Amino acid sequence: MLSRLLLSGFLILIPFSSELGNAGFVQLDGAPPSKIAVVGAGIGGSATAYFLRQHFGPEVRIDVFEKGTVGGRLATVTVNNQDYESGGSIIHSLNLHMQDFVKQLGLKYRKSVAGKMAVFNGEEIILEETDWYLLDLFRLWWRYGISFIRMQMWVEEIMEKFMRIYKYQAHGYAFSSVEELLNSLGGSGFLNMTRRSLSESLLELGVSQRFIDEVISPIMRVNYGQNISIPAFVGAVSLAGAQANLWAVEGGNKLVCSGLLKLAKANLIPAQVTAVSLQTAGESHQYRLGYSSQNEQVSEVYDIVVVATPLQQNVRSGISFQDFDPQFTEMPGSYHQTTASIVHGYLNCSYFGFPDPKLFPFSSILTTDTQGLFFNSVASVCPVNISAGFRRKPPQEAGVYKVFSPRPLEKPELKTLFRSYYSVQVTDWQAYPHYGSAQGLPPVVLHDNLYYLNGIEWAGSAMEMSSVAAKNIALLAYHRWSRQLEMIDQKDLMHKIKTEL
Repeated sequence: MLSRLLLSGFLILIPFSSELGNAGFVQLDGAPPSKIAVVGAGIGGSATAYFLRQHFGPEVRIDVFEKGTVGGRLATVTVNNQDYESGGSIIHSLNLHMQDFVKQLGLKYRKSVAGKMAVFNGEEIILEETDWYLLDLFRLWWRYGISFIRMQMWVEEIMEKFMRIYKYQAHGYAFSSVEELLNSLGGSGFLNMTRRSLSESLLELGVSQRFIDEVISPIMRVNYGQNISIPAFVGAVSLAGAQANLWAVEGGNKLVCSGLLKLAKANLIPAQVTAVSLQTAGESHQYRLGYSSQNEQVSEVYDIVVVATPLQQNVRSGISFQDFDPQFTEMPGSYHQTTASIVHGYLNCSYFGFPDPKLFPFSSILTTDTQGLFFNSVASVCPVNISAGFRRKPPQEAGVYKVFSPRPLEKPELKTLFRSYYSVQVTDWQAYPHYGSAQGLPPVVLHDNLYYLNGIEWAGSAMEMSSVAAKNIALLAYHRWSRQLEMIDQKDLMHKIKTEL
């Protein structure tokens, strides 16, 4: 039960449609675009290139700029000649875009390795998974009453509405803003959920404070590194996979990104984009991208540009927008720092109340929002390539662990969690938005034929969210270019689709 509730890693939960609809090429009075630029080669940018190719056809040139490594927040580190996920690590069984990508690329699902989870409050284990499903259910009921059922019904109702995106995208409909997308799915209720806290919404449903503190809070800490004050919609994204299986890609999730770029026949340009300048000729707009390549400043002109990297100040995208009126400013808000430490060593089971490591039954420990706790979770992790005879190392043997914490762990903290260790590899992520005070949802359309993908993360940050945003932007760019405005921001779409059928 808990293994379905308490999820380790950057989470990917909402189900989306992978249907492509009726893709076509621009054949109206205007010529098709000759060059399209995508800035960023994470899952959002690579999926955007893939969908743009499908909708604009084989002739358009698609350049994808990446200043770092393809994959972005999907990344691995190597320990003893084995690779481990240091970024986004798990995918929901109903993430149909991701499932379709894996199928198209001929990739394989990674073998899952069973393990139990528990919740630690800084002093003791307060909730633990057993080998008996019915016993776990009884314990949840005994400790929390029907709070679990109320939470589950709430999430299922939200997901039932959100799943309408399947049909909308399959029929080729697009949205010019995150607000329009959410409103078409769940009306004002979804928009309100981006403005009120998760704890407030759950308490209103009759979910107990104890359940929120001991079950919901640990999930938010491991998935978003934040507490239950995050918006209710983000919380629902996190909780949506409570009753579903999780999976990952054999060889590493980042293989999806490199594979999509190949399928898109995109030109990968390893360069830092430094400037986007508006070029106006009559009523038409183009964009000159300036970028640094091999210590030289280069620029090229594009008909359509998609920015698939965060533009918040603390992410330091390095992109300046020039010759726009009014002038662009950086997006409001900031990204939340999460540190992933991959530690090869011996877990200190005594810290969790098990002096004999042979009796320690858990593969993952999540934590409550307790003052003084310096980590969000610690979990025994498996390599991205799992052989037939692979087994998870028991605690009395040296294993590989992933620790999520709000900042890099200091030596005394490492010594608290581990009896001893051989190596520590630290990755500091600006992993997801910092869901603080309401700052609104960033725009999708920055200017005519200039789009911003990462605004979707402020509704919910996940691989599949970026993928559905990529599909939406590809549809939006195609319809706006070909002046098919009837396919954008349509009202009462469910009725329209039923009429079409």
